[in-house]
Formats: sequence, C-alpha cells, structure tokens
Amino acid sequence: MSSLSPPIESVQRRGARLIARFIRTHPMPTAVSVVGAVAFAAAAVGSTIVVGRLTDELIQPAFRGHVERRSILLGVAAVIAVGIARGVSVVVRRYFAAMLEARMQVTLRTGVVDKYLSVPMAFHQSRPTGELLARAEADVSGTTMLIKPLPFSIGLIALVAFALASLIAVDWTYTLIALTLFPTLTVVNRVYTTRVEGPSARVQRRLGDVSAVAHESFDGALAVKTLGIEARESERFAAASAALREDRLQVARLRASFEPLLDVLPNLGTIALFLVGAWRIGSGESSAGELVQAATLFSILGFPMRVFGFFLEELPRAVVSVERVDEVLVQPDAPGADRTPPATLPDGPLGLELRGVRFGYDPEHTVLHDVSFAIAPGERVALVGATGSGKSTINHLTVGLAAPSSGEVLVGGVPASALAPDDLHAAVALVFQTSFLFAMSLRDNIVLDAESSSGGADERLRDAAHRARVDRFIPQLAEGWDTVVGERGVTLSGGQRQRVALARALMRRPRILLLDDATSAVDPTVEASILDSLRTDDLTLLIVAHRLSTIRLADRVVFVENGAVGAVGTHDELLDLPSYAALVHAYEDLDDDSDPDDATEAAEQAEAAAAEAAEQAAAP
Repeated sequence: MSSLSPPIESVQRRGARLIARFIRTHPMPTAVSVVGAVAFAAAAVGSTIVVGRLTDELIQPAFRGHVERRSILLGVAAVIAVGIARGVSVVVRRYFAAMLEARMQVTLRTGVVDKYLSVPMAFHQSRPTGELLARAEADVSGTTMLIKPLPFSIGLIALVAFALASLIAVDWTYTLIALTLFPTLTVVNRVYTTRVEGPSARVQRRLGDVSAVAHESFDGALAVKTLGIEARESERFAAASAALREDRLQVARLRASFEPLLDVLPNLGTIALFLVGAWRIGSGESSAGELVQAATLFSILGFPMRVFGFFLEELPRAVVSVERVDEVLVQPDAPGADRTPPATLPDGPLGLELRGVRFGYDPEHTVLHDVSFAIAPGERVALVGATGSGKSTINHLTVGLAAPSSGEVLVGGVPASALAPDDLHAAVALVFQTSFLFAMSLRDNIVLDAESSSGGADERLRDAAHRARVDRFIPQLAEGWDTVVGERGVTLSGGQRQRVALARALMRRPRILLLDDATSAVDPTVEASILDSLRTDDLTLLIVAHRLSTIRLADRVVFVENGAVGAVGTHDELLDLPSYAALVHAYEDLDDDSDPDDATEAAEQAEAAAAEAAEQAAAP
C-alpha cells in the first residue's frame, strides 16, 4: 500500500507566511511604510477627484466666460495640497521600506553567520564553502528583494478600494471596467507564479554551484597553477555558469511574457473607459470632469500595478531563497553550545581521559571503536598509528569539533560535553598539521583575541614565540613582527607556519595541548627543542607523532590500530608488539629526511612498509 505524498503548498501561501515573518520580525518599519503606502493611495485618488472637479468647475467654465479668483486660488491650493500629500507619503513609504529591507538583511545574515559558527564541524565538512557563502549572500538578498515592492503592493489594496469607491460615486459603468481589469491580473499572476517557481529555485541552487566552483579554484590556485589544469577549471566554471545562464534565461523568458501584460491591461482599460465615457457623456449620464477623473485614476493605477507585478515576479524567488536560508537556521547547534548551566573545570593541571568512545562520520562507517585511555596531568603522551587509524578524530572529539556516538571524553575529570565551549577551548588547544594563518601581521596572527582575555599580552607573546621557536626566524623577516604573512601564510615556509600556529595556541596558555602532527614540517632538531620547552608540570601534551625522535620524547605511547587502542605503554615496552615495532622502525628514516616539508609523504610510505612488515610478522 503506497502512501500519498503531502500536497505541495502554493507559492502564494508560502509568500504570505514570509510577509508575516517580516511583520513579526520588524513591525515598526513595516507598519510605517504600509501607512505611507495607504496615505499615497488616498492622496492619489484624492488628486483624481481634484482634477475632475477642476475640469467641471474651472476649466470648462473658463472657456465659456469668467471664473472667480477665489475659485482659482482654491483649485491651486487643492492641487498643491494633494501634491504635498503624495510626496510626503512616497518619502515615508520608501524610507521605512528601505529600513525594513536593511534590518531584515541584518537579521537573516546574522542568523546564518551565527549558525555557521555554532553548528558541528561536520556541517561545514559536508558542504562546499561556495554554497555556504551563497546562502549567506545571494539567498538573503533574494529573500529581502520582496520587501521593496511590499508596502506599495499592500497599499495597492487600499488604492483599489479607494478607486472603486470613487468610481462607484462617479459612474457604475466605469466601475465595471475596473472590476474586469483586476481579476484578469490575478489570473495572469497565478499562471506566472506556477511556471516560474521551479526555474527560480534552480537559479538559486546554480548560484551556489557557481560560487562553489569559483571559491574552490581560487582557494586551490597553487594546485591549479602547478598542475597546469587552468583549462579544466575554466571548463568547470563555464559548465556551472552555462547551467545558471540557461535557468536565468528561462526565468527571463517568463518575465518577458508577463511584464508586457502589466503594461497592456491598464491601457486596454483606459481605451475601454474612453469608449464607454464618450457614450455616457453623449447620453447625458456623465460629465467630462467625471470621465477625466476616471481616466486619471486608471493612469494612476498603471504604475502601482507595475510595482505589484514586480512584487509577483519576486515572490517565487523570495520564497525559494528564504527556504534555503531556513535550511541553515534549523540546523542543530554543536553539542554543548547551549549548555546551561555549564560545568566548571578544576584549577591546576588537567588530565585527559577517553572512556569507551565510539564515533563515525556517518552511521555506516565507524571510525573509532571503544577507545579508552587516560593521560595524567602534566604527562606527555604520543599518539601513534597508521594513516586513517583515527588519531585526528580523537583530537577532534577532545576539543569538541564532534561528539562521540557513545562513551565520553573527560577533561580534568569533567565530561567535555558538560563544559561551555569557551571554557573547553580556553583549557584545551589543538594545533593541526596544516596551519591556517590569516592575511595579517605575524604579531596579529599569534595574538588574535587573546590580548583581551587577560593582561600581560606582550610578555605572553614573547614567551609563546620563544617556546614555539618563532623568535628564531623573526629577525629574517623584512618587517619583523609587523610582517604581513599573506593569505593562509603563503609567504612563510611550512615549518614556519606550523611554529606560528603553535605560538598562537600557547598564547592562550592552555592546560592541555594537542599536537596533530603539528611539527611535521619542522627540522627534527628544532622540533626536539620545541617539545623540550613544552615539558612543564602545568601542561598536558598529546602528540600525534610520525617521527621516532618525537615518539622517544614522550612519557608514554598510545598505539591506535584500525580505530581502537592496540596498546598503551612506554616506547620500549611497545616494541614487543610486532605491529607497533614494524611501524616505528619504518619511521626511523624520517629522522634523516633532509626536507621537512616532505615529512607527510615519507610518513605515508613508512606506514605502507610497516603494514607489509606487520603482515609478515603475523604470518605463521
């Protein structure tokens, strides 16, 4: 028995909810702009009444004879009054509509950016950066494009009501023409919105695709240049742009069919009005002034109908855009982001413990299996294992970038999930192998916002730079501490970038420091000096190591195999384990590697050799 899928809600209903959302979020500018639009409607209809009365009481009598000066002055005053009323109402409507648009953009864009900061890391890892940028920019702009014509479109309801009342008072036949005109527009709108919704949705998705391809190409400019794949990247961008172009052309073709009708309908109504009006004047049922009043009213209705048409055109795009924005806003926050009240950490050095931790990036792929080990406060432990064994995942769980599927991570005896994110990040720092630096000065890259967290920033900066051995290459830089390192730190070597990233972590004086192969590009001698400077009683170290020299500097070793802890002990104790011995013996060549930047490639080769050696050792 097949289940029926829920009916797709119409664009009009979803658009009505979006308008209600604007009103709820920022009621004041919405209300004032609508009041301005309604005042314009009243002033516009009032101006037609003035024109009609002037025709009958001033212009026609002027052709027949004398008109009193007082009547002329009153007529001029009436024209000026309605002109001022229309001008003021337009200013009020436009100013507060612009205010509403700006405030709504701030609300939506801030909400999206704040959500990007609070969602789990897996959210960012599963989506291209270009798509995230498109949702924060193009989709927010697409949502708020509906605001500009919104007050005028709401005011059009009042304008139609005032116009019908005015026409009924003038001549019922003129009213019939208007009553034929507006339902026709509604039918045209219904057809248009039904056809344009699909292409509008595809346009918003295509914008994300184009942004993603462009961002990826720019971000990987070094790889694109060195591999000589500029033509390939151009083809990718051209293909994404062509798809966007085709969908936009489809929307444009629909708009090209719809917009002329908005021009034709008022003109057809005016032609019908003059034909009927000539007959009614000839029969003595209507006056020339009343026909002029009705014709002026129809001409005034032309522009608001055009604005209303623009509103109808933007409605499908706005509905699609806000739904894409809401897909971000409804994402759950990372664990602990709303922890109230959060737990507190004890004073002094902190230990680290994992108890029965399991984790997978998706339900069908488990990365960690019942991982358990403990690190005493002030202890220095090496995390050793082949690529893909789960070492980096352990670090991610420790700093809260992801949450275990089961089990728990304890920091100083307190579950990490019970801590406020700021407290966790203040106590535990993670330095990655690939170091991200900002396009600003070396000093600013290390300090960032640590300067505001406590006093003595200069002293802490000097201490962090010395312990990370950054102070050794600062004199070689043209501007010293004020040297701008370029985007992602491209003007520094790999080892220098790693040392700057380590100094940035030390600047915050963490009590637990995780080094995820964070010194792999540093000369072994310098690395030993750095690690020796980190041996203090108040700092607990967990080091992902691929060098035998680094492993030997640790107090103990946690050996990870296939997502589980294979053994825990000193380096000498674990040498009795064939798989561990095969791996670390293969790492011995890394200590003699003449090029530190090739350490990662050498480590992978060592792990492959170790895996082969382990298989041979396990064979009967």
